[in-house]
Amino acid sequence: CRMQSERPQWFAAMRKTEDKWGVPVAVQLATIARESSFVADAQPTKRVGSGLFSREVPRSSAYGYAQALDGTWDDYRADTGKRGADRDDFADSSDFIGWYMASAQRVNGVPVSDAYNQYLVYHEGKAGFARGSHRAKSWLPDVARDVQAWATLYQQQLQSCPVR
Repeated sequence: CRMQSERPQWFAAMRKTEDKWGVPVAVQLATIARESSFVADAQPTKRVGSGLFSREVPRSSAYGYAQALDGTWDDYRADTGKRGADRDDFADSSDFIGWYMASAQRVNGVPVSDAYNQYLVYHEGKAGFARGSHRAKSWLPDVARDVQAWATLYQQQLQSCPVR
């Protein structure tokens, strides 16, 4: 409830996404929590080199609240006509998640309310999920279960909040 009162613009954006794409606020929250921990400019990095010469470098083009890859973000902007959308803007990231998960529902048959399988599609991509690439990653089901648990917890918490 505290996040809802401190960041009302986030919840307005997520409710708009839920209305437009059908993705529950709790699923959006769980996805963003896992992907970026609610950090606008999050970017996965890896350490290269050693000692004084080690440094962090980007692991992929994933960026922002939704950790959207460059190509997928470009597809989203082209498909929705939102040419000025930014990955470090919470409302744009929320809409992106809605767009992506609604597409995964159409393409992969995964309901937008199924946080577990939606996360597998989100992580592996629609084609990767269809090929079953997630089955080769023994650690990924645990991560998807965490996302599902967070979505369930967020849903329970949101139901008890006076503001909606």
